[in-house]
Amino acid sequence: MPRGRYSLHDPHDHTPLAEEHFQCAPGPSGWRYVSQLTSPAGNHHGSVDLTLDELGRPLRLELHAAAWQVRGAALDGVTWVRTDPTGTEATEGNVRAHAFTGTSPAFLVATARLLRLTPSAAATRVRLVAFTDPVLAPRTVDQSWALLKSEAHATDNGPLTVDEYQVTALDTGEQHTVHLAGDVVLAAPGIELEDLESPPSAFT
Repeated sequence: MPRGRYSLHDPHDHTPLAEEHFQCAPGPSGWRYVSQLTSPAGNHHGSVDLTLDELGRPLRLELHAAAWQVRGAALDGVTWVRTDPTGTEATEGNVRAHAFTGTSPAFLVATARLLRLTPSAAATRVRLVAFTDPVLAPRTVDQSWALLKSEAHATDNGPLTVDEYQVTALDTGEQHTVHLAGDVVLAAPGIELEDLESPPSAFT
């Protein structure tokens, strides 16, 4: 069960945004990721709880940020309920999309798991609902994912396979690279893996 800490920063000006203390593991249903976020000042900043089924679809998502809350799942595309800080109003949304995304590294692992790309495959288009900070506002985004290469690296715990993905935002054409090892993000724009207490889990 990987457990560790990511630092999150603005990918453009590198302003620190939060630290995300996480743990994740494959389970009977598929894969689960839970984390707590703290602000640069050390205050509680939010939380992420994401469970995928064995095909990589979101069985359950619960996000908290700035007293806002989102609960969602794959249902007729993806469906979610967003609750305001006072808890008096809740708005429901539904989009014909494949999954969710956001600032948490969990969503990069989830999208890669959903697509199951191979280095020889063509780029695959995916539609996601992104929940943007600080109020978890929903926004539909279209991306293209391609697995550029998979390389095995020797470690003290045996070989570690690192997958390099190229992700393209289809509305702007902006491209960036994501490096994953199993269910851990090694590097991505705005994300740094600062600490890892145990090796990543390998998806079968």
